[in-house]
Amino acid sequence: MAVDWIGFGYAAAIALGGFMGYKRKGSVMSLIAGLLFGSLSAYGAYRISNDTRDVKMTLIASFSLFIVMGMRYRKSGKLMPAGIMTGLSLLMLVRVLFLALL
Repeated sequence: MAVDWIGFGYAAAIALGGFMGYKRKGSVMSLIAGLLFGSLSAYGAYRISNDTRDVKMTLIASFSLFIVMGMRYRKSGKLMPAGIMTGLSLLMLVRVLFLALL
């Protein structure tokens, strides 16, 4: 049983991003969304650690963030935080789909 360090790192980045949005702009919604999606991603990483084919939770969380943050990036054009989160979510989607196909 190998630990999904990449998945846990992705979850930590999401939670940290939500916290930073709260600290810098006072956005409670950013904090709630960051903690919610960070928790879902951490749970998905835990599930992948136990069974590498159990990718549903991580797939749902990363796809949702890819869509939402992609729309924010397209609207604002700002690389930080929407562009970076879109890119990370896309990379996570590709990784999870690859794990599901193995």
